Amino acid sequence: MLELDKITRVLSIPYSGFISVIFGIMILSFPIGCYVMFNSNIGNTINFQYPLDGLNLFLGGLGYKLPVSFEIGDGFIIAWVIYVVLFSISFLGPQGTFMKTLSRIMSEGWKTFNENALVNMISWFTILILFSILVDFVQQSVGVKIELPQTQNALIRFFQLAVAPLTEESGFRILLIGIPLFMIYSGGTSWKLFFKSLWRPSHYLRITNYKKAMVLIITIGLFFGAAHIISGTPWSPGKFSQATIAGIIIGWVYIRYGLAPAILIHWATNYFIFSYLFFISSLNQTPISDQFSNPFSNTLEGIFVVTGTISFIIKILSYIKSKREPVLQH
Repeated sequence: MLELDKITRVLSIPYSGFISVIFGIMILSFPIGCYVMFNSNIGNTINFQYPLDGLNLFLGGLGYKLPVSFEIGDGFIIAWVIYVVLFSISFLGPQGTFMKTLSRIMSEGWKTFNENALVNMISWFTILILFSILVDFVQQSVGVKIELPQTQNALIRFFQLAVAPLTEESGFRILLIGIPLFMIYSGGTSWKLFFKSLWRPSHYLRITNYKKAMVLIITIGLFFGAAHIISGTPWSPGKFSQATIAGIIIGWVYIRYGLAPAILIHWATNYFIFSYLFFISSLNQTPISDQFSNPFSNTLEGIFVVTGTISFIIKILSYIKSKREPVLQH
């Protein structure tokens, strides 16, 4: 028991440092994404005034298309504001602020890891990246590559990536996980409880046994992975396993920590990463496909891998310790 405490305490110092660095890089991505949308030339013949006639829930070609007409710049700003709000909410709680939680992690250890939604979001995001890289490495070793969907315009692609966390999480997490969870675990029909449970399922529902929840998470995760390769603008088949892992991790985060960090993990894999890639692509006047191996991308990937490894070890040690002690973690 004391050995676990010692290991976790040692890991908490670099863990807090890397989480803080990633937090800073994420903050900078907000204005960088705005630059890409409104000031870059990645759209060539089109700009932020380009009109669209609908917005897909789930993925393009799947689900329901909202019949709304708007310019991509307007749609981008609406999504951008929602992310800022979710980021701010997650920064402040639910039990402690981002900075306070990191400070307590270094001084008090494992019991404080789950106090802040943003800390957990960044932690699980880096774990997702770690597993995605491992999956990609294994698949490439047997000749299976992951290729981006073919799109005619880079600006439209960036917009699709920017809004996907909202549209896809509304479908895959709220509709396909949140509502079934309420039906299974609520034991009542209160509308107030219904909407609260969609926001933070494990906090408002009596989930004492996670077996049914895990079956649901894995099932929807598989559907999430399949949707990426059969949608209207599909990825290559190699994306299935990577997207499935992402769907399972985001589903778990949604149930345990709530909708805000779940959406923000998806935001991080899309908007956060690609805002930098498209920004560098615009500056260098080179295709987006060339930016995955530039020095900045390699450095960022290294930070994610190290942080993801530490985060995963801490999660495992915390789980082992929680099983040894009668402590209820939230």
